[in-house]
Amino acid sequence: MSKDTKESIYPHGLPPLPYADTALEPIISAKTLSFHYGKHHQGYVDNLNKQILGTEFAGMPLEKIITGAAGKAEYTAIFNNAAQTWNHTFYWRSLRPKGGGAPPEALQHKIETSFGSLDACKKELATVAMAQFGSGWAWLVLNGDKLEVIKTSNADVPITTGMKPLLVIDVWEHAYYLDYQNRRLDYVKAVLDTLIHWDFAAENLG
Repeated sequence: MSKDTKESIYPHGLPPLPYADTALEPIISAKTLSFHYGKHHQGYVDNLNKQILGTEFAGMPLEKIITGAAGKAEYTAIFNNAAQTWNHTFYWRSLRPKGGGAPPEALQHKIETSFGSLDACKKELATVAMAQFGSGWAWLVLNGDKLEVIKTSNADVPITTGMKPLLVIDVWEHAYYLDYQNRRLDYVKAVLDTLIHWDFAAENLG
């Protein structure tokens, strides 16, 4: 199958990384990115495209597939691959080279109102990331008019429960194991201190 034929049949593509695969080193290595993005993320996209062929989801945008398939046992595989496609794209955008530091003023104020301080928010993100047993995600979300930190398991995503994601940290083992082995906390703290993209979170806050 040619590339053009594949793209005409399969509506969902792998979004490009917003930086070079070496840009997050030494916190996240190019080797980790090559597997995580090029193999895992690509695999979810490929599986989703195959699974929705000839179904009611075939012409839907990604978020509608996620919300339409959520909680329905017969669509579990479609949900998992759609949500993991979305989650990973959101995760890549939650990171940036030379990240960390202080959030934009409006987000900083919201963080202080909700958590007391930026350090308290980061501590809560790290705590929740460590509390996730097995595979999953640690999210900063807007829930109503307040920021919260939550965790989700496997492919679950806050948009199915009406929360607005601002940023996320992937705590599936394949996100960090080549670089950190079982030291998840070291990975999470390094991401929060040097890679987290507060401007992206501020954009999502609106």
